[in-house]
Amino acid sequence: QVQLVESGGGLVQAGGSLRVSCAASGRTFSSYCMGWFRQAPRKEREFVAAISWTGDNTYYADSVKGRFTISRDNAKNTVYLQMNSLKPEDTAVYYCAAAEGWVCGTYPSWSTKYTYWGQGTQVTVSS
Repeated sequence: QVQLVESGGGLVQAGGSLRVSCAASGRTFSSYCMGWFRQAPRKEREFVAAISWTGDNTYYADSVKGRFTISRDNAKNTVYLQMNSLKPEDTAVYYCAAAEGWVCGTYPSWSTKYTYWGQGTQVTVSS
């Protein structure tokens, strides 16, 4: 079992930056593929970014590529999402998720492949 707790959400102006974090506890964090997803009001949950268990491979949705950076610190059991040049359309609840390591190499954007989920943190970007 893995428990995930997100933090760092908040209100930011368009063009600004924010970093959200996800602290994991439970089973061996370092073996998991970690992902960030988001869900805006009246929209389906969508993939944002994922990172392999080594941190060597990262994957991004086209909508955030070049603006967001996912990283992880296995010693701290934490994964981060640095968000720059934020836009109002980035407003959503951001969820951290964990999957078996192989998922990153095959289906990093498939939410159904992720086993563990956090409760989410709200990110609001004002125009």
